[in-house]
Order: sequence, then structure tokens, then C-alpha cells
Amino acid sequence: RYAQYVLGAFNRIQVALATPSLYTLYGTPPDLGGALVVGISQSGQSPDIVSVLTTGRAQGRPTLAITNVPDSPLAQAADWVLPLGCGVERAVAATKTYTTSLAALALLSTALSGNEQRRAELAQVPNWMQQTLDNIEPVLARVERYRYAGRSAVIGRGFNYATAFEVALKIKELTRVVTESYSSADFLHGPISVLEAGFPLIVVAPSGQTLSDLTTFAIEAKRRGAELIVISDDDAVLQLAQLPMALPRGIPEWLSPLMAVLPGQLFAMHLAAAKGLNVDAPVGLKKVTETR
Repeated sequence: RYAQYVLGAFNRIQVALATPSLYTLYGTPPDLGGALVVGISQSGQSPDIVSVLTTGRAQGRPTLAITNVPDSPLAQAADWVLPLGCGVERAVAATKTYTTSLAALALLSTALSGNEQRRAELAQVPNWMQQTLDNIEPVLARVERYRYAGRSAVIGRGFNYATAFEVALKIKELTRVVTESYSSADFLHGPISVLEAGFPLIVVAPSGQTLSDLTTFAIEAKRRGAELIVISDDDAVLQLAQLPMALPRGIPEWLSPLMAVLPGQLFAMHLAAAKGLNVDAPVGLKKVTETR
């Protein structure tokens, strides 16, 4: 999802998500003519993702693997490998390989465009990440407030549509709280009816083209009784929140997902701890899940 925005906005490349079941279960893979086929997997072991690259290569298409395991089956199936190089991912609920995968896509987009300003902005990401962690450390103890919540939702839009999916996934994996991800536009088309007094609603709203829309959305959600957890660098929308999680100022919107995801991941970790759950051994999960 991040690739759809970063490669679409800066490289004018149309990006589609693969449909692996067409390759593995139905045996009717699409014609990939004209496409670069990219597989992204921290372990590089899932057969369905490998099958997409294998088929792409058989069709004579260039293939690229983005993985943390450079000798994995996914890497072996690809023409080129972009190794994440971030060390062994010990957590079942992967975090560092998510952010480094985003960074790899950002680097790919920047290299394709040859834009030196964007390359310099990308080099600032480690500093912005550290500032983000420093900013939110004082408020993490307040996450305990939500330990009895049974459901929630995460809202993002634009570049941070991907962030909404990642944060919702981490909350489900670590806390067992049913959490759905939406763009603000989609949420208004029906799901907003679930809002009621005390409903925990996470809104990812960094500065950029989507901020005005998300601020309007947050105002309406609060009017309907939702309890807002807001991830933003904008004071106006942060003031709407019961739990504001502030981002550093000055982050370009296209890179904000690398920082905006951190408060959401830490929210999930601290909520799991408040509920007495083992974040290193989520119920029913294992490190590598192989799907076909």
C-alpha cells in the first residue's frame, strides 16, 4: 500500500497488489507483461509470495525481492535482491522489518527519480525516528486506560493508509482486540455508525495533503462520542485527543509513515502488557506462517 502511493506520486508508476491465490490455488496467473514484480517478505519463506515471483520470472519479467533473509526462497526466485539488513527479527509481531521495508521502497522510488533532495530527506529518518520515540515515551503509561476495550479502529489516508493497516494488525496480534483499519473516506461510508461513547479510535494525521480531511473527520468522530488516540505533529488535531501521540515537526509527508507507525506499534505493545499478555509469544501465532 505504501508502494502504491510513493511510486505513484513520485514515479508515476501504477502499482497493483498481487493476487497469490490465482497463482497457487487456481493455477491461472495473470499476464504480467510490462510489470516489475516485487515480493516483500521479512522471512522470504511464504510459498504464495514466492510463486508470484517465480511466475513473473517465467514470463520474462524483471523480479525484485525485498527481504531480511538474502538466501531465502524468495530471494532465490528473484533476479535482484534488496536485503533489509536489520538483523534477526526475533519478535513474532515484526516491527523493524516493517519500517525497513518502507525505507527500501522509499529508497527505490528516490533512486528511480534521481531526486537528491528526497535522498537527503530519507537520510534524516533515523533522527526523526529517535525524536518520535522521545516524544511519546512520557505518554505510554496512559495506554493502560484501554485495557478493557474489546474493539477499536485505526484511521489513515494517503501515504498513511498503510500505517492504519499496520497499527491495526499489531493491536490484533498482540492484544487480541478486534481492530479494523480504514481510510477516513471509507469509514464515513457506513462504518462510522459503530462509534459510540468511549469507542477507542486511533487517527493517524501527520501534516500534509490529508491533514485537513482527517482533522474534520476527527472532530466529527469526537462529536459522536469516540475517544481519540491521535498520532500527529499538528497541535489542533492533537488537542482533540484523549491520548495525543506527538510526531516531530518538519517530516515530509511521503516519509511520515516510517515515524507515524512507531506510536501505534508501541501502543499495541503497552496495551498487551497492561492486559497481562506476553508480547513475545502472542496467542496462536508463530514466527513464520507459510501460506499457499
